Amino acid sequence: MLNQAFTLAHTHESGIRRGVLQLGHGPVETPAFMPIATVGAVKALTMQQVAALKPSIILANTYHLSLRPGLEVISAAGGLHRFMGWDKNLLTDSGGFQIFSLAKLVERDLDGVSFRSHIDGSLVRMTPERSMEVQTVLNPDIAMSFDWFPGFPAKESEVEESVKHTSAWASRSKQAFRGDGLLFGIVQGGMFPEWRERSAAELSAMDFPGYAVGGLAVGESFTERERILQTTTPFLPQHKPRYAMGVGLPEDILSAVRAGIDLFDCVIPTREGRHGKIYTGGMLNDDLTRVEYHTINISSSAYRLDMSPLDPKCECSVCTTGVTRAYTRHLFTIDEPAAFTITSVHNLYFYLSLMQRIRDRTEQAH
Repeated sequence: MLNQAFTLAHTHESGIRRGVLQLGHGPVETPAFMPIATVGAVKALTMQQVAALKPSIILANTYHLSLRPGLEVISAAGGLHRFMGWDKNLLTDSGGFQIFSLAKLVERDLDGVSFRSHIDGSLVRMTPERSMEVQTVLNPDIAMSFDWFPGFPAKESEVEESVKHTSAWASRSKQAFRGDGLLFGIVQGGMFPEWRERSAAELSAMDFPGYAVGGLAVGESFTERERILQTTTPFLPQHKPRYAMGVGLPEDILSAVRAGIDLFDCVIPTREGRHGKIYTGGMLNDDLTRVEYHTINISSSAYRLDMSPLDPKCECSVCTTGVTRAYTRHLFTIDEPAAFTITSVHNLYFYLSLMQRIRDRTEQAH
């Protein structure tokens, strides 16, 4: 396992942390956003197009990859990096969230989970040891411990059970993991600060190289999410990276970095791009409390004759090469898949550029 190598360079008065996480495929400057390659691909993009956006790390999904293409295929390729043709960093989640959100649960006990595949209904058993076996074959730069997501909303009794199982499974995950990269623990606790505190404390005692806050961006309000992050991060080690799983909108990310979070992932830029939503702007106010941006529905007839770029101030490869709003709208109206590529490239650039602005502003304050 790679030795921990997180350097916390600056902490802004707002709480935003500026750091560098050294991983097996290069440094990750934090705060950082991870584009999502769920089944080994960022939807609508080739890996060359993803690389051109220069993310230092992307995310793939253990649950999905274990079902398709399966470990035999990925093992034959020599790991997920080689299978995807990706030479930068990879993070794989443990599959715990997908088991409870996608699959049909058959049995859940202290040992693990039995469920029906959402693909063909076949019975699958997942335990912390099996999740680590899968992730060892995938061989990411960051793997995630197997956790128990209680659902949302969840009763306190369900959250209590989730925290107890998550701690037990985290310990077993750490013992079973044989990959070359780092293994992060995942904090659960629902919307109950006292259970978040307990989960964070128990996982911190296990001395993981990094920590994620799970069970967020699942339907709770902005205020609830902000409260949970602000009450959770103080109980995580200051000198280790923190990851808010599945977060979120630009304002969610800014709120989370102010709470001391370093890593993010979310489907929003690509998923909403495929539905014609374009993000523009992305400027930060002076005290880093607000991100100013707008969204437009490029499918609207209002853009039929609009020959301007998606965002005139954007420097992505779409906006600087003559692709117009009118043309992009045309591609959507004729169901041309290239429309998804255009909007996904632009929206991912928006998110990655927002993170760069946050890093720059945090550094400039020192």
